[in-house]
Order: sequence, then C-alpha cells, then structure tokens
Amino acid sequence: MRMMHPDRLAVFAGLFAGLCFGIFWLPLRMLEQSGLEAPWALALFMTIPAVMCLPVAWHLRRDYLRGGRALIGGVLAGAAYAMYAASLLYTDVVRAVLLFYLMPIWGFALGWAILGDRITRSRWLAIGLGVVGMVVIFADDTGLPLPRNMGDWLGLASGMFWAVGCMLILNESRVRTATHAVSFFLVGALLTVAVALWSTSAGHVLVPDAGALKAAAIWFLPVALVLILPAGFATVYAPTRLNPGVVGLLFMTEIAVAAVTAAIWSGERFGLREVIGLPLILSAGLIEPAVMTWRDRRARVERTA
Repeated sequence: MRMMHPDRLAVFAGLFAGLCFGIFWLPLRMLEQSGLEAPWALALFMTIPAVMCLPVAWHLRRDYLRGGRALIGGVLAGAAYAMYAASLLYTDVVRAVLLFYLMPIWGFALGWAILGDRITRSRWLAIGLGVVGMVVIFADDTGLPLPRNMGDWLGLASGMFWAVGCMLILNESRVRTATHAVSFFLVGALLTVAVALWSTSAGHVLVPDAGALKAAAIWFLPVALVLILPAGFATVYAPTRLNPGVVGLLFMTEIAVAAVTAAIWSGERFGLREVIGLPLILSAGLIEPAVMTWRDRRARVERTA
C-alpha cells in the first residue's frame, strides 16, 4: 500500500484541524452551561488535554533537555492559541476571528522574507478570497476590524504568533513533531489557567464551584481524547511541511464549519451573507491543495513522457 506524500498529509492535517476548530464551540459552550464561566471553561478545555500529554512529554524528555531554541515554535503556537482564546473573552467574537485570520498574510510574508518562498498569483487569489469572504460575513457586525481594545490586540497578536510559530516549526528538525504538539498543549494550558486566575482575582468572574468543575471534567475526558488531542497534533503537523500562509488558509475552514454547525445546532443566523461568504472562504482554503494536485499530475506526465 503506497503511503501518502507528507506534503499532502500535511494539507489534510490542516483541513482536519480547521474542521475540529470549527466545532470546538460546542463542547466549550457545554462547559459553560455546566456552570463554569468562560475563562474557567477555556482553562479546563486546555488543561485536560495537557494533562493527558504528560506521559508523552516524559517519553519525549530528551527533546526537552536538548531542544533549546528548537522548542520555541511549539511554545509560540501554544501561546498563540491561549491569546486567541483570551481575545474571544475580551472583545467581540467576530472581531477576534477577523483579526486572528489575518494570519495567512503574516505567514506568506514570513515565507517570502525568510524562505524565499514566492507569493504566487494563486496565493494572492486565496488571500483575497478569504478576506473578502470574511468581510461579507462579518463586516456589518464589526466594521473595519482595527484594534480598539485589549481583546482586539490579543486577536491580532495571536495570528502573528501563529505565523511565527509555524515558521519556526517548518525550519526546525531537531525535535519531533510530537514535541511541538505537547508544548502547544502545555503552554496553552498554563496561559489559559493564568487568564482564568487573573480574571477571578480581578473580580471579572467567580471562583468555579468544585462540584461543577469535577462533573465537567469527567464528561469532557472523552471529548479531549477523541477531538481535541487529534486536532492539536494535526495543528502542529501541518506547519512541519507547509508554508505558514498556506497553513493559515487551511485553518480558515474553521469559519465555515463553525457557521454551519452553529446554524444547525444552535439556531444561529445563516443568511445570504453566509451563503455568499462561506464558499469564498472554503475556496481560499482549497486553492493550494488544488495547485499541489495539479503540479503533481503535471510532474507525473512529464516523467512518463
């Protein structure tokens, strides 16, 4: 049985991660409905997968002992996720999403500046489709998403951190992909817990009830095992093979999946703007895989000619 090419597997990993991110809202909302306020729901959301990763971290301890700067990519990815999660708490969700998903622009710029990876016409087209799709869906709700508060700046910075983390992961072969993934979960958990503690000490949220916390953790265990852990590892595998901008475009499928699932399961709006904008966003994420497939086929034809 022929193995899938690593680049193609990375594309599927990025699409899978975007799909999973798109339904993360559902278990997160269930955690909130179980009696946890949003910061503590996010903290639990990241902490349980991180605890599950501890045996893997022990197995990978040599990477951590000798990794040094090679570990920074996974650390930045975890920090970016925590910042994105925090931005959802401290600004409008649509503004956080728009500012975070400027990431493909930062990613392609880094690829061009550091790797000499050209921003091709197909990539410019993908960026344009993605941005236009987001504007069509969100512009009436938020206007031009210039940062105006702490949450906005966190959303913008999280996209930048993601792009830099992806670039470092792509350029780093001294540690294993699993090590970056474990770092992603551990750092994300530490920072989301720190945000929850700060929010509580500042009086923004109440101390969580111990009984509600325990009950939520029990039913959330299989969710973490089946959904969040695979998504996290896919999130980190994609940038081991792909330009950071491409990774950002693949992750944008989150927006489409979230909109559709929220309309089905939560009765949220799904109107003309979504009908127009979501195909544009999906097209942006699928252009690069289509170009890769076309290049592969052309190369095979040339080899057999």
